[in-house]
Amino acid sequence: MRLRLGCKLSYELPQPTPMILLLNVHFSRAGDLERPDFLITEPSVPVESYRDGFGNWCARLVAPAGTFSVRTDGVLRDDGTPDPAAPDAAQVPVEQLPADALEYLLPSRYCDSDLLLDTAWSLFGQTPPGWARVQAICDFVHNHIGFDYGKADHTRTAAGAYETRQGVCRDFAHLAIAFCRALNIPARYCTGYISDVNQPEPWPPQDFAAFMEVYLGGRWWVFDPRNNDTRYGRVLIGRGRDAADVPLTHSFGPHTLTGFEVWIDQLDTDGATS
Repeated sequence: MRLRLGCKLSYELPQPTPMILLLNVHFSRAGDLERPDFLITEPSVPVESYRDGFGNWCARLVAPAGTFSVRTDGVLRDDGTPDPAAPDAAQVPVEQLPADALEYLLPSRYCDSDLLLDTAWSLFGQTPPGWARVQAICDFVHNHIGFDYGKADHTRTAAGAYETRQGVCRDFAHLAIAFCRALNIPARYCTGYISDVNQPEPWPPQDFAAFMEVYLGGRWWVFDPRNNDTRYGRVLIGRGRDAADVPLTHSFGPHTLTGFEVWIDQLDTDGATS
């Protein structure tokens, strides 16, 4: 299937402001782009692109004072299959993990797994290790946290989400990641698009989504504690230890977000959205 995806973010800025943006499709899906999702600014400003320490594509620029917007709009080919699953995937002993997975066992800014160590083992220590344990974590987090845009808090950690039982998709991901790490399962934070393909209507307004990748059976697998169902058309933008590593935008100065649009729609053969 073909997916049209993109976003538009609008700002009011009191002064020229440096910004870092992580809005483009991850390089691992670059070969699937039929029309690249180039970053377009209004007004036009110079944009420098680079790859960060996690391999994510980032753009840096200086936004002028006044009204400013950034936009992407691309077309991506997707095989139309759901997120892969492997219920028999085993947990890999720590001593056998590849070196590049080890940092995803450690506590991080928002995934304070050290504070949830006893809680994690109490809740999940009796579950079968491997895929079943990670799914049990997702089931618990999905039911434990109440989703509420009005309760978004950029300072809330995994432990905070566990205590308050409220948050947005990043809180679901942070808590599930922290539980996995407390149980010696490497887990990393992801941000990207999730389409409504094969989902029942009515569809909520589109937004960027947070989910996680977990290392089992010798490879990374996607888990989504926020939705906790079968999804088609998931497109990665970035991954890191937690949301601090992959902010969609990072502004080095005051700004007001005046507009926020996200879209990912399936295209018919004639190019129309469906």
